[in-house]
Amino acid sequence: MDSKNFETEAIRTQIERSQFQEHTTPMYVTSSFVFDDAEDMRASFTEEKIKNIYSRYSNPNTSEFVEKVMKMEGAEDGYAFASGMAAIYSTFAALLSSGDHIVSARSIFGSTHTLFTKYFPKWNISTSYFDINNPDEIEALITPSTKILYAESPTNPGVDIIDLELLGAIAKKHNLLLIIDNCFATPYIQQPIKYGADLVVHSATKLMDGQGRVLGGVTVGKADLIREIYLFARNTGPSLAPFNAWTLSKSLETLAVRVDRHCENALKIAEVLENNEFISKVKYPFLKSHPQYEIAKKQMKLGGNIIAIEVKGGIEAGRKFLNSIKMCSLSANLGDTRTIVTHPASTTHSKLSEDEQLEVGITPGLVRISVGLENVNDVIEDITQALKS
Repeated sequence: MDSKNFETEAIRTQIERSQFQEHTTPMYVTSSFVFDDAEDMRASFTEEKIKNIYSRYSNPNTSEFVEKVMKMEGAEDGYAFASGMAAIYSTFAALLSSGDHIVSARSIFGSTHTLFTKYFPKWNISTSYFDINNPDEIEALITPSTKILYAESPTNPGVDIIDLELLGAIAKKHNLLLIIDNCFATPYIQQPIKYGADLVVHSATKLMDGQGRVLGGVTVGKADLIREIYLFARNTGPSLAPFNAWTLSKSLETLAVRVDRHCENALKIAEVLENNEFISKVKYPFLKSHPQYEIAKKQMKLGGNIIAIEVKGGIEAGRKFLNSIKMCSLSANLGDTRTIVTHPASTTHSKLSEDEQLEVGITPGLVRISVGLENVNDVIEDITQALKS
């Protein structure tokens, strides 16, 4: 049966069974692979024959994981990495040259921002930022040396949404590569390639794994671009380990049912928190009060598992909220089975000045909630008691 349904492909996409006829794909924990003879080895190295050579290049487990993500995103090809940041760095490094320019949303993951502002300038690669809430300013930032248009949607940690179709149109008009970080949404909720993205990047560590076990990253998209990324990664070595790939491929089998429950819980919690006296603002893509609600409904199947709230009282109130949490976890991760709360202004983004924090959408009382799979009433009870404190 040839099914195009998301859940079926996630479960039934597997590499060829071995002679042992195993039902589930085994782990191929091996550094290298053998050849039948000199001609087999020569043809493999010249790529006349598609064959596993060395696990830094490819491995059956990583190939299965990548194939699943490709089908989910509607991509031509892909490559898997040791982490989400390895995917982001390798993707940009493979495609950019000295003198190139990036136009990026200002609200991006902190390590990506550091890559753009601290490391890429060493190689004469510059970046201009636009406000995700004001996409009309994007075209004014484009120069003859601009090569890539980049954004996350929803954003981290402010949960803002940008119109992917609009970005696709701008990229096409100016002959730019559109790269989208789809980590928060996962391919179950949205597929940026449908809206014109050339490449889609994921930190598979988050909802793809979904249980806080392994690190991983993946980039999928147009075959000619992935070819350049593969060659870069093959020579620099940021490939995904077979064990992590096996774990992630198994995790994708339950992605749909997990994300359904994550989103169901998140919407219920967001609706309850909108009426909480200790919060000045709640942002969740599928709340009608979200500034980009209509865009979210257009391009997203569900609202995701991340809620951003503004606790009244600023930084000190945010710290007290974290100290008053009893059940939820205090962690820098997200997309876990366990609900996680983070106060960016006093933790992950504390090294930024107040103005720099505000530029990327981080207000003093902002708390990010990564909603897990616990009974939703227990999560609501813990968050509301912490707010009262």
